[in-house]
Amino acid sequence: MKLISFKQFASAIALAGASGALAAQPVTGDAPEAHVAPHAAPGQQEIAVMDDPLAAEAPRALVWQEADVEALSAFIDGVAAEGLDPADYDPEGLRSAIASGDTNAISEAATERFNTLSSDLALGHVRGKARVDWHIEDPDLNQDRQRALLEWALYHGSITKVLNELLPQHPQYQSLKTALAKADPADSDTIAAIRLNMDRWRWLPADLGDRYIIVNVPAYTAALVENGETTSRHRAVAGAVKTPTPQLMAKATGVTFNPYWYVPKSIEPEVRGKAGFEAVKDEDGSIKYWRQPPGPNNSLGRVKFTMYNEHLIYLHDTNARSLFNAEERARSHGCIRTENILGLATMLLGQGDTGWDAAKTVEVLNSGKETPASFAEPLPVYIVYFSVAAATDGRIVNYDDIYSRDKPVRQALGDWPVKGQKVREAKAGEILKPAA
Repeated sequence: MKLISFKQFASAIALAGASGALAAQPVTGDAPEAHVAPHAAPGQQEIAVMDDPLAAEAPRALVWQEADVEALSAFIDGVAAEGLDPADYDPEGLRSAIASGDTNAISEAATERFNTLSSDLALGHVRGKARVDWHIEDPDLNQDRQRALLEWALYHGSITKVLNELLPQHPQYQSLKTALAKADPADSDTIAAIRLNMDRWRWLPADLGDRYIIVNVPAYTAALVENGETTSRHRAVAGAVKTPTPQLMAKATGVTFNPYWYVPKSIEPEVRGKAGFEAVKDEDGSIKYWRQPPGPNNSLGRVKFTMYNEHLIYLHDTNARSLFNAEERARSHGCIRTENILGLATMLLGQGDTGWDAAKTVEVLNSGKETPASFAEPLPVYIVYFSVAAATDGRIVNYDDIYSRDKPVRQALGDWPVKGQKVREAKAGEILKPAA
């Protein structure tokens, strides 16, 4: 019998599910039939008349073996090391089911807890409104893949392995985990700060890519990461408190040298009629929008990144470079002003067959004309919000929570009740699930 990895198994099942075949067809090859409960005992089957003969069957119940249940129970008991609360997964309810000796009750309880736990490990415990202005999609787990992972784990006796591999693999998450283990148990604020930032890492895709830019708003930094190493780090200016920078991911496809600044409607009243701004008119003479031509006074400076997103947020140069020397740099309308972004753009344009080199870049800049340039390959830009970072030895660095976004996350993790509002506690046999 040939064994395959659970990632290969999960991918195959997910593809089948996408084509509508997952629930309609049993898994072949290494299918864990020994762990699948039959629909009914021989001679007791019921024949159901289906309106649609091609309609999919409901997923069959999975039967857990004792060792698998024990592995799940042990993982729940130790999940505090990941910044999660074991009580959220009702370990007592699972132990009660085990004590009953009822195979169906045990399997049902274990499956429910596996589903809740795996979702939290892969996607984060905090959901909904507590993720203020967070717009980054995390594709790490869906219902089909979750089912496939559980089937694989039960067939191979690998519950612990599957759950561990759902955790963020980014070095910063591991450093925060070390910091949590070393934190003074009496220092509740530090522990809560570490926990909520660990959960934010779970909100991101597990794989950020081999090459990406990550902007941490509270740290006022932008960094280029290649093959796990930071190859270029830059000071940044982020959105002011009244115009906060949203958290998003956008693909950077290139840059524009000597860019026009097309003034957003929300900012238009501030520039309307001012010297240095042009009114672009429609055929009937009405003003369509305002723009600022390239030049030394242009708010975007000499270069901006091309990274389309519905929030109109991008990285760009600035004509007010002295702001990079300020300690508190929440000063923009939302976009990320990036120190030495010209050097970053030149570095990225020098990778691959782009037709660009340093000499051509200087020539284009000196022309003063708006000129686009494309990267050989697009790269993702993640604009995130981490108020705590950690060194590899567990020492932590705190950043100002400039937009006051920590409190709702801490509350959702159960650490910070709002006055007049009680934090729900799990009743016996109940699992508290994060808000949708």
